[in-house]
Amino acid sequence: MKILILGAAGQISRMLTNELLNNTDHSIVPYARNGHKRLTIIDDSREVIFGGDFKDKDKLIDAMKDVDLVYINDMGDDESTKSIIDAMHEAGVKRVIAASVLGIYDEVPGAFGEWNKRMIGGSPRMLSQIESARMLENSTLDYTLLRLTWLYNQVGNTKYLITQNGEPFKGAQVTRQAVTKLIMDIIEEKSDKYFQTSLGVGEPDTDWAKPSFY
Repeated sequence: MKILILGAAGQISRMLTNELLNNTDHSIVPYARNGHKRLTIIDDSREVIFGGDFKDKDKLIDAMKDVDLVYINDMGDDESTKSIIDAMHEAGVKRVIAASVLGIYDEVPGAFGEWNKRMIGGSPRMLSQIESARMLENSTLDYTLLRLTWLYNQVGNTKYLITQNGEPFKGAQVTRQAVTKLIMDIIEEKSDKYFQTSLGVGEPDTDWAKPSFY
């Protein structure tokens, strides 16, 4: 499988790159702004770096040549999301895993939901996340949308909890390591059970009023 990683300089993207190179035989296309300066090739037989903007549709189409799956590390700019979706349609790539944030459906209950709204609700970036998710869900792509809770790092902690669209969100925090594990699990899933799904992603037993690090 050939996987395009959009936003390849991000923390989760870097973890995903390492997992894919160390534990699979997939080839990858890391794509980031100033990618050739910010990224380093680990295995030149399986990696091709692209430097570019997400609004550069022609560059995206070029990067999508022979790609089987696209991972989008951030959907906080809806113009970029539209460009990516349009490029995928033109390049004939159907499968996409996209990282979004919790709260795009007002699905976070209780005290944590109120805290989350105070922190990020109504911000221009949140409105872009909502519009990006809407565009993806209205596309003809085989998408998996990941609504991530508040992120932190903890080596070795790969525990994650999934909620489906329509269910109350669970989990005030989750590690980037766990999110990386989930993305790997979705990539390796042979069936279509993750197609056209929007998954809330949290950590088990963290139904608190706010993350532990706040």
